[in-house]
Amino acid sequence: MTLPLLTRVYSNPQAALGLALPDWSLLIRQARNANMLARLGYVLAAVAVPAPALVHIQSQLTFARRFSSSLQWEIDCIATALQPLGIPLVLLKGAAYHAAGNTAAQGRIFSDVDILVPEAELAQVELALIRAGWSSGPIDAYDQKYYRQWMHEIPPMQHIKRQTSIDVHHNILPKTCRFCPDAAKLLARAVPTPGGYWVLAPEDRVIHSAAHLFLGGEFNHGFRDLTDLDLLLKEFSAQPGFWEVLLSRAAELKQTLAVSLALRYTGKILHTPIPAAILEQANLALSPVRWWLFDALFLSALQPDHHSCRTAWSNCAEAALFMRSHWLKMPLHLLVPHLLRKSLKPLEVLWEPKE
Repeated sequence: MTLPLLTRVYSNPQAALGLALPDWSLLIRQARNANMLARLGYVLAAVAVPAPALVHIQSQLTFARRFSSSLQWEIDCIATALQPLGIPLVLLKGAAYHAAGNTAAQGRIFSDVDILVPEAELAQVELALIRAGWSSGPIDAYDQKYYRQWMHEIPPMQHIKRQTSIDVHHNILPKTCRFCPDAAKLLARAVPTPGGYWVLAPEDRVIHSAAHLFLGGEFNHGFRDLTDLDLLLKEFSAQPGFWEVLLSRAAELKQTLAVSLALRYTGKILHTPIPAAILEQANLALSPVRWWLFDALFLSALQPDHHSCRTAWSNCAEAALFMRSHWLKMPLHLLVPHLLRKSLKPLEVLWEPKE
C-alpha cells in the first residue's frame, strides 16, 4: 500500500526535501488534522522548510510550548489538591511523558490530565478534587453506574474556573475487560520523576500506550498515538534488556496481544527499529489468518485522520475495530443490554413530561 505523505515524512524526514509547495500544503493539513503539526516541527528540525509552511509549524510549536507550561501548572494544582492524602501522584499518558521528560512529550497536545490512584483511595481522591474546584458535571444514574461499577475510571472531572479536565483512573482497562491487569502491579513498579511526581515504569508506559490504542476503538488520534509508541520504543530500547523485559511484563499484565499489535504496526507503518527475534516472538500471539485480518483493519485505521489519507475501506475498518473494542471491553451479557440502552437513549426525550 502507498502510505500517506505525513506517514512517509514522519518515518523519513529527508522525504520532505524537494516537496513542491502544494505537497507542503497537503503535509501541513494532514499533520494539523492528526494533531501532529507541532510534533512534525520536531521531526523536521534539521530540514529546510519553505517559509509558507514554516510559519504554520512555528506557530504550532509556540502553542505547544505554552501548552507545556500550562500543563505543568495544572499538574502542580492537582498535586496540591491531593497532597493531604499522602498518596503518590502517578501520571499517565501525555502528562507522564511530560513529567518524565520523554521524547514522546515533544509536540504532544492533549485535552486532559490522566492520573492513576489505588481503587481503595478513589472516594478520598474524588472528594479532595471536588474541594479544590473540580466537578464531574451532570451525568445520569445509568452512566454513573457504568463508570463506577464497570469502568477503570470515575466520570471525567472539570475545574469550575480553569475549565481544565482530569481523568482519575484506578486501572488502565475496564474491570469487565478480559485483559484487565492487576493495577497493584502497575503501581508497585511506578518510578519517581525529577519534579517529584510518579509515572509508570518504562515498559509499563509502553504497555499502557499499546493497550489504549489497540484495545480501544477510537482512531481519530490513532496515528498520533502510534507515533507515541514509536518514540517510546526508540527511547527505552537503549536500556539493556528492555525488549525482553517488555515482553515478559506484557505477559504478566495480560497485555501480550496489545504489545504484539504495537510492535507489528509501529514496524510496518513507521519502520520503528525492532529486533527481528522480538518481532518473531510477538508474531506468535496470533495465527497467520488473524494477522491477515488485523493487517487489513489496522493498516487502514492507523493512518492520519485526513480525507486524503482515507480509502473506501477506512470507514469499514474503523467500524469493525470499534465493535471489536466493545466486545473486548464487556462480556456479552453486559454488552448487549448496554448497547441497547445507549441506542435508545436519544428517544428518552420523547418520554419526558412536557412542562
